[in-house]
Amino acid sequence: MKQDIQFVRRDELKTKPDPNSLGFGRYYSDYMFSMDYNVENGWHDPKIVPYEPFMMEPAAMVFHYGQAVFEGLKAYKTGDGTIQLFRPEKNMKRLNDSCDRLCIPQIDEGFLLEAIKQLIIVEKDWIPQGEGTSLYIRPFIFSTEPYLGVRPSHQYKLLVILSPSGAYYGDQLSPVKIYVEEQYVRAVLGGVGHVKTAGNYAASMKAQEIAEENGYAQILWLDAKENKYVEEVGSMNIFFKINGELVTPQLNGSILPGVTRDSVIQLLQYWNVPVRETRVSIEEIFAAHERGELEEVFGAGTAAVISPVGELTWNGHSIVINDKQIGEVSQRLYDAITGIQLGSLEDPFGWTLEVDTVKA
Repeated sequence: MKQDIQFVRRDELKTKPDPNSLGFGRYYSDYMFSMDYNVENGWHDPKIVPYEPFMMEPAAMVFHYGQAVFEGLKAYKTGDGTIQLFRPEKNMKRLNDSCDRLCIPQIDEGFLLEAIKQLIIVEKDWIPQGEGTSLYIRPFIFSTEPYLGVRPSHQYKLLVILSPSGAYYGDQLSPVKIYVEEQYVRAVLGGVGHVKTAGNYAASMKAQEIAEENGYAQILWLDAKENKYVEEVGSMNIFFKINGELVTPQLNGSILPGVTRDSVIQLLQYWNVPVRETRVSIEEIFAAHERGELEEVFGAGTAAVISPVGELTWNGHSIVINDKQIGEVSQRLYDAITGIQLGSLEDPFGWTLEVDTVKA
């Protein structure tokens, strides 16, 4: 795809928020990227336009049949002002994997990444610079054809919006309480649990709401068939350190292949720390705790990076992990990943991509 990206300038720029009180996903930059699809023209009309509401047909198919996918990645500003992305090609590929599963036309991954880079250059003053901060990037695609019939849409819109953000959780590395969900399920084999589609997250909210009402930060999801094998924690992948070895559920078609998950595995292998992808049951986790072998538990995802777990409750029983303190491996992983993202540590894997050679 070789298309020029049109730039539509807004009349007045927004007042930027206080970088010390950003929260996550609350503020949005001045501009967004937009592109449309129809059968006649394919993906076309790429442009950077003011961030603002837009009109949609009430019969747009996304409202009725849920064809919507998205991604999440971040831009970082290093100490010397360089702007860089972290493994963005993985997000572009996963977006296309999601499109494939929901019968949405494939995008040109290289072109979308270039468009994101251009958008970031325009909005570089929105990138916060400080510990735990970043510019969150949300590409998403949804069906727009006004038609009330169950089939793939013939029209779509792709948008990329930007949100300056602080830590996903207020106290980023404070271990959290997790409830092992036994009634509801997140995803099933053969379904859409391995892709990022809006319906996955809508279906998770009931269990999450109940957990929060009972003082838990997140849900640990079990498999839908036997209700015994660990899958994900909230919207993150999960890791357990058992007797010196890191264990994480293997990808099985209902677990999202997280970019941070893959980064954690590669780092552990690089450090010669034992790590294994396998099917792991919740009984095994509680048995390991009973033997005194469950040393650390943590979630891994783009938004939070590493989120330590201090307490697990399952089947009426609660266990405390590492005295509710962050573990050595959890801390080391967080420091390494964020250090590479912010340019303060060497990147031996070539994970970072510089957006602009001109310092911001």
